[in-house]
Amino acid sequence: GLEYRLVGPFRGGRSAAVTGVPNQPNLYYFGATGGGIWKTNNGGRQWENISDGYFGGSIGSIAVSKSDPNVIYVGGGEKTVRGNVSSGYGMWKSVDAGKTWTASGLPKSRHIPRIAIHPTNHNIVFAGVMGNLYKPTDERGIYKSTDGGKTWKKTLFVNANAGVVDLIMDPTNPRILYASTWRINRTPYSLNSGGDGSALWKSTDNGETWAEISKMKGFPEGILGIIGVTVSPLNNQRVWAIVENKDKGGLYRSDDGGESWRLVNSERKLRQRAWYYTRVYADTDDINTVYVLNVSYHKSTDGGRTFGNYRAPHGDHHDLWIAPEDPSRMIIGDDGGAQVTYDGGETWSTYHNQPTSQFYRVTTDNAFPYRIYAAQQDNSTVRIPHRTNGRAISEDDWESTAGGESAHLAPDPLDDDVVYGGSYGGYLTRYNHNTDMNRAINVWPDNPIGYGAEGMKYRFQWNFPVFFSPHDDKKIYTCSQYLHVSQDGGESWKIISPDLSRNDSLKLVSSGGPITKDNTGVEYYATIFSAVESQLEKDLLWCGSDDGLLHVSRDAGENWKNITPKKLPEWSIINSIEVDPFKKGGLYVAATKYKSGDYSPYLYYTSDYGESWELITNGIPSNHFTRVIRADRHVEGLLYCGTEFGLYISKDQGENWKPLQLNLPLVPITDIALKDNDMIVATQGRSFWILDDLNVIWDELKQATNTNELRLFSVHPTAGYGGGGEESMTRGTNHHEGVRFYYNIPEDEDSVALSFYTNDGKLIRAFSTDVKDKSDELTIESGMNIFNWDTRYEKADDFEGMLMWWGTLNGPKCPPGMYTARLKVGSDSVDVQFEILLDPRSEGSIEDRQAQFEFLLEIRNKLDETHDAIANMRAIKRQIGALSDRVEPELYPKVVEEGERLDSLMTSIEQKLYQTKLKSNQDMLNFPIMLNNKLAHVASLANMGIYRPTAQMIQVKDDLVSKINVELELWYKIRDKGLPKFNELIRNEKINLIGVKEE
Repeated sequence: GLEYRLVGPFRGGRSAAVTGVPNQPNLYYFGATGGGIWKTNNGGRQWENISDGYFGGSIGSIAVSKSDPNVIYVGGGEKTVRGNVSSGYGMWKSVDAGKTWTASGLPKSRHIPRIAIHPTNHNIVFAGVMGNLYKPTDERGIYKSTDGGKTWKKTLFVNANAGVVDLIMDPTNPRILYASTWRINRTPYSLNSGGDGSALWKSTDNGETWAEISKMKGFPEGILGIIGVTVSPLNNQRVWAIVENKDKGGLYRSDDGGESWRLVNSERKLRQRAWYYTRVYADTDDINTVYVLNVSYHKSTDGGRTFGNYRAPHGDHHDLWIAPEDPSRMIIGDDGGAQVTYDGGETWSTYHNQPTSQFYRVTTDNAFPYRIYAAQQDNSTVRIPHRTNGRAISEDDWESTAGGESAHLAPDPLDDDVVYGGSYGGYLTRYNHNTDMNRAINVWPDNPIGYGAEGMKYRFQWNFPVFFSPHDDKKIYTCSQYLHVSQDGGESWKIISPDLSRNDSLKLVSSGGPITKDNTGVEYYATIFSAVESQLEKDLLWCGSDDGLLHVSRDAGENWKNITPKKLPEWSIINSIEVDPFKKGGLYVAATKYKSGDYSPYLYYTSDYGESWELITNGIPSNHFTRVIRADRHVEGLLYCGTEFGLYISKDQGENWKPLQLNLPLVPITDIALKDNDMIVATQGRSFWILDDLNVIWDELKQATNTNELRLFSVHPTAGYGGGGEESMTRGTNHHEGVRFYYNIPEDEDSVALSFYTNDGKLIRAFSTDVKDKSDELTIESGMNIFNWDTRYEKADDFEGMLMWWGTLNGPKCPPGMYTARLKVGSDSVDVQFEILLDPRSEGSIEDRQAQFEFLLEIRNKLDETHDAIANMRAIKRQIGALSDRVEPELYPKVVEEGERLDSLMTSIEQKLYQTKLKSNQDMLNFPIMLNNKLAHVASLANMGIYRPTAQMIQVKDDLVSKINVELELWYKIRDKGLPKFNELIRNEKINLIGVKEE
């Protein structure tokens, strides 16, 4: 019954795999680096995930068969191997344009950046496997399948350290293929691009054998790095290669199919930060037009000699597809997702419709509704309300905040609109949303970009911690290799620890090489990577390093003790630490060693300040490395764990774990935050998700649900608040309005009622499976059910054809207080009490809210009475009309005359209560509204916000009610005296009433 909801933001994250489909101008696909496969049928206006339920994670390549566009192959694992890179799930195949998928081999490939399909036989397919980024493996190389991916044969293998990064099939001759191999390796402290095995290759026999063509005349000598390659579809002798090389890197061109080469452009803009880009694409209409992707995308129309610089909506471009029948139609993949153009790049579709953001850490504030804070990779930091008054959570509801793309964030506990946030390079800011002012408060404002860690005074990692003390609202901490503290908002900082890392000089080196260096802070090593002050014990500090050490101080940093678990593998990353909220000296640790090629989960627990440790990973698969562990604040021993491949729950202090995936996509879980009775999940590729209503889990722990048991779960105290729950392809899913109820229905039960009562037992509202009014209908199924009640009393009755201008018939929402819900099946029933809270943002008191409720209820009741009167008068008038049609005036003049008189009186009353000339929605502009609409309008105004009604509202309401009462008294006089006399007259005249409808 529980379900995560996607909050957003709908702002794209990195994509390195895009494709369109020839002659289908509105159909495109892209792969997210963490978020699976996405499809649009309307040119990028909306995107839908089509891999959920089958696979997910990082996508390296997508290829659509030219002979049958229903056939799609997907390779997992991105080519953009930055610090937060994730691997994939091997090869997958669809034969119905992405509706369903089957695993298609190469499960150990980890990264497949290119796929090539034979143009006339989609069962012949090639996969370029880059392989494991962290250790040598024999899975690298080019694989060929001739049976649609059922079996694979390796046709090119260079060495265990160099995999395939580019693979192109000659568009004019499928027997010819080009491929590049790349020696690429990551460690926790370095990125290495190039060396033995980096080369360019060609096959002329359907990929069966390969010849190295990077040794041909004109190709650069010396160490090679990453190479991108493309072939002109207009002349297959024209081949381009963008080459990483220390002395002669740049764009090379061959006009003889790779037999010889010449350097045509060596501009740095084409090859800067080569490992992250290095892609080249031939135009499909002009042999001299070629594209090279980098920070900008670059276009040449003179064979590569000169290039113009262009940018899609985001920048940092990684993949491009050009329609063969129309080169002005393209899709590009970049650090913001995927965008489509139909005019050669003059305009592009938006990337603000793709919920594929990659987030690092997540935290919340104490506002109402509380807001979610995190840093989006390749973009800004964000804060987003967890729910809003609207139908959905849109871009208008979120905003940027302090820090940058890699930040930890810390809202000031004294003012939620003051936020502290970091980013790479030791960048640290204090942003005041009240004044829109941003202040740099770097601990040591020495810009380290381009330098290795060995020369840094303070080693601030790409993702360094920032957090407040739970005991001192003015004390904020941050971490380099030292723990720093400030008491003055970052104006000054004090070191309160020694170097708490291993400080191994061999690992404090400049990153990159052997050709290109890359120093942004991602590879800064030997730093404090996670830290916290215990909320249970003042001055108790815990710090974990990214090189595998854990320290504790019990005296605010005066003294420190190494408490690293003895069985924790050396050089592990202490990715997150979590204080046990129920036991002093208790700590949970989530560690990982995946950047050294060890994908095992490592979760530890101590109850004695680190004197002893227990490994608590039973139930988590051996390759699901662990990123975060959180302890429930309400139930002791209830734990949540985020791994690279999903989310897990333990109900027994970590002794056993089970998946808590539900509808959450298969995506890396980077962090978890717990707030109230919600769990907020930060993902690497699918934005934020919230699991509302953890109280259901708490209830289940107290008493496991029998499937044949009638059960109504407890309800977390809830503020009466708006919302929607609308699911959208472009906006976040909001929380439903009001209060949510979970209940279990035994099998074969079809008559169920759910009713709500005041604390003194008065019925407010009842919903049932046995009702005619759809607004009161309860839809059920066997097992767990969910019902969202907006906490409103029943609305006032209306009548057929009623129109109204800015007026409400809604019943008022329940004021703050205790209430009872009753679930009834047959003669069995269960009750649960729940509390409705005052919205903490309210300027008024509970008494004000009660006054508003009573005011609105009085109006609702008067409108209900008024509309019932109108409906009854109309029914009587129809009866009188039917009677008049049956009798002859000459024979029964008294009956006809009295009927006409009564009809006229009721018409006059109705016309004062309601504008009877209204036939369409804006007729009110021609025919003035009457008393019922005026009273309903007062209700609309009084329903705005949470305030007691104004004095003038009360005056207008009293005036309108008095006028309505005058008309109602006339109606009641007719009903109680006039009609009985009229009926007596009919009986005295002995008129046959058969055929006159009684109402």
